[in-house]
Amino acid sequence: MNSPQHRVSKKIVVFASGSGTNTENIIKYFQKSDLADVVAVFSNKRSAKVLKRAHDLDVKALYFDKEAFLDTNEVLNVLKDIKPDLIVLAGFLWLFPAKILRQFHNKVINIHPALLPKFGGKGMFGDKVHEAVIAQKEKETGITIHYVNEKYDEGEIIFQKTIPVEAHFTAAHVASKIHELEYQHFPEVIQNLLESK
Repeated sequence: MNSPQHRVSKKIVVFASGSGTNTENIIKYFQKSDLADVVAVFSNKRSAKVLKRAHDLDVKALYFDKEAFLDTNEVLNVLKDIKPDLIVLAGFLWLFPAKILRQFHNKVINIHPALLPKFGGKGMFGDKVHEAVIAQKEKETGITIHYVNEKYDEGEIIFQKTIPVEAHFTAAHVASKIHELEYQHFPEVIQNLLESK
């Protein structure tokens, strides 16, 4: 914003499967920045609200199916055309294929609503994570932002932030606190990664 000459922004692509509140927050954060832009949002659910959120914010919104993602190079080729500096998974529920990870080595990150390695793995997402945290009587929980590898939630950890789980908390309390952490820290971590690349 300091200089009237807008330099070439770095490119962020977001993958999401759900309503897209984190995606919207990231798009809006970088709309106020000279560093980067969210140039496309991909979703594997045709009815996902994230596609409308992206469209409403003038960001290209793309739906794809399993075949385009896993069996052919359709999604990979679109990504190669875009040349993103970072691919951000924000509530994206499919395992990322090795062919995309190879092409974008150390450029794919994910956010998980717990302190990995606890409460990670296939099927552990959203409320299921928060319910497990409460059931296990955890004293703290938080968010983990990590690089994506070929296994669910096992990539190198980039950032974690913890919050206490108070005795009266329900899964809904935990979810609300985790969303606050995600909104506050996810865009900042993305920015720090892009500044260091």
